[in-house]
Amino acid sequence: MTKLRSSEITPEHIYLSRRAFMVGIGALAVGGLLNACGNNEEGVSVTPGPVSADSDELGDTLNSYRDITTYNNYYEFSTDKEAVARLSQGFQTTPWSIAVGGLVNNPKTYGIEDLRRFDQEERIYRLRCVEAWSMVIPWLGFPLRKLLDEVEPLSTAKYMRFETLYDPNQMPGQRDGWYQWPYIEGLRLDEAMNDLAILSTGLYGKELLPQNGAPIRLVVPWKYGFKSIKSIVKIDLVEEEPTSLWMAAAPHEYGFYANVNPDVPHPRWSQATERRIGELSRRETLPFNGYAEQVALLYADMDLRKFY
Repeated sequence: MTKLRSSEITPEHIYLSRRAFMVGIGALAVGGLLNACGNNEEGVSVTPGPVSADSDELGDTLNSYRDITTYNNYYEFSTDKEAVARLSQGFQTTPWSIAVGGLVNNPKTYGIEDLRRFDQEERIYRLRCVEAWSMVIPWLGFPLRKLLDEVEPLSTAKYMRFETLYDPNQMPGQRDGWYQWPYIEGLRLDEAMNDLAILSTGLYGKELLPQNGAPIRLVVPWKYGFKSIKSIVKIDLVEEEPTSLWMAAAPHEYGFYANVNPDVPHPRWSQATERRIGELSRRETLPFNGYAEQVALLYADMDLRKFY
């Protein structure tokens, strides 16, 4: 058993306690469950903005703004989901810039205000964590391909490499020496060009809060949540497959693709079902998180029964 700790690489005692919690959860009232999934910390806003619908295309109800902003995996701040909102208060998101370069014709450095000039769209997506819990979130953002159109990838570019801010003074979790900070993630270029992949600047009609990855994050809804890197400061187009933080931390548990697949278990738990935050019962997990029609062809030459 590795010593690594994370929301994705779960310590054994936390994993076992979660199993005990799930077994006993049927006896809890809904209000108690919501409280367990994220108390309102002092100073944390839980007031949503306007949204266009109250459910996704499958009819699944949106999670509350409170759920989404007080139950957060963000190890740069803490391993405790309920502590992230409090510990991230005061995180400085202005000024902010993102350098986009590597194998491109037009390298650019964007201020966050430059990125907001892209038409902002509402995208209601399911978020599926590798820990087998999920939410439905109304994001604001723009397709990643629009950024790629501006920088013009070279023919030799095969992947995108994303990097999170490294600032241990603001992000106390980055003082944890178990991980190779800063957080790194990657996509194949054809994945990045898919219309579902967005750069998000907000949710529930409001700007992102620090605990949700302010001021800008990636959202890739057909993949496990850890692929959707937060607080991005650098994007490079590269020829070789990037090594993500989780691949470096536990290559036997986390591969590059991390597509949601109910038929491929995590080495320590099943992925066949999930717990939607705010619900009492478990539900079946959908291949590609329910987005197979839009993305399955990207992996037509891959054996999806294998771990990637």
